[in-house]
Amino acid sequence: MLIARLIADQNTLKASLDAASGALAAEGLQIANVQMLDFCGEVLQLMLPEGDPAVLRRVIDTYFVPSDVLMSDREINIPNLFVSDMDSTMIGQECIDELADFAGIKDKIAGITERAMQGELDFESALRERVGLLEGLEEDAIDRCLAERIKPMSGAQTLVATLKSYGCHTVLVTGGFHHFADRVAHDLGFERVVGNRLATANGRLTGNLAGAITDSSVKEKVLLEERNRIGEGAVSLATGDGANDIPMLQAAHYGIAYHAKPKAREAANGWVNCGDLTAILKLLNIPESDWVAA
Repeated sequence: MLIARLIADQNTLKASLDAASGALAAEGLQIANVQMLDFCGEVLQLMLPEGDPAVLRRVIDTYFVPSDVLMSDREINIPNLFVSDMDSTMIGQECIDELADFAGIKDKIAGITERAMQGELDFESALRERVGLLEGLEEDAIDRCLAERIKPMSGAQTLVATLKSYGCHTVLVTGGFHHFADRVAHDLGFERVVGNRLATANGRLTGNLAGAITDSSVKEKVLLEERNRIGEGAVSLATGDGANDIPMLQAAHYGIAYHAKPKAREAANGWVNCGDLTAILKLLNIPESDWVAA
C-alpha cells in the first residue's frame, strides 16, 4: 500500500490530479482510491495498492506544485512520539547566528551555518568553529538574544499542544544549545530537551562546548530510544530542516521536512513547503476543532 496526503492549490487540484493519474498509469501505478479527508477537507488522499514510492514522489513533485505532503506505506495514524529540531523548525531563527550578531560577527558565522545546514560541512567541525568565534561574549547576551530575537515558528505551540492532547510524547533535540532550547521547550511545551552546552567562565563564553556533541547520530538515537521506551507499535513523527536532521527524519515513521534544505527534503517522506506547522495536523487528519490553541 502507498498513501499520499496533499495540501495543494484547490483551484488547480482537479487538473493536477488528472495529470498525475495519467503519469502514474504510464509508470504502471494505479490509484485505487481518491478522497478529500473528512476532518480536513482541504487534504487530498491518494491510495495505491502497490508501487515504487520514488515514482509516486516524483509525480507529486511534478504535478502538485506547490504542496504540503505526507507519504506512507501503511495506514497513517496520530503519532505516539514527536521529536523535533529547534532552529528554523520550532523557532524561526538560527540561535547561533542571532547570538553572533551581539558579537558583531553574524555575517561570518551565518555563512558557516548555512553551509552546515546544506550538508556541505562536517557538523561537529562547523559547530566548534562557530562557537570558538564567540569566545569572550558576555553570557547575558544569551538572555537578551532570547528576549529580543527568538520567536516560535507559526503554529509551533498549537502543533505541540495538540499532539500532547492525544497522548503523544514530545522531545526537542537540537544541534544548538541548552541555553536557548530549555527556554524554547518550556514555552512550547516539550517534555524533554537534548542539545549542546556552551562552556562559560566568569560570565563569558569560553569559545568551547561542555560535554558531548548532539549531532545527527544523537538525534536519530534519541528518536529510536524514545520509540522503544514507549513500546512496540509506537508511531513516530520527526520534523527538521537541515542536513543534520536527515538520519532522524529517515528513522521516523513520518519524517517531515519543514521549509527545508534540499537534502533534508529529499530524505524525508513528508514535507511542508507552503503552510505553517499546523499543516502537519491537517496531514494527520486531526480536526481543527481538536486543535489546542496557543
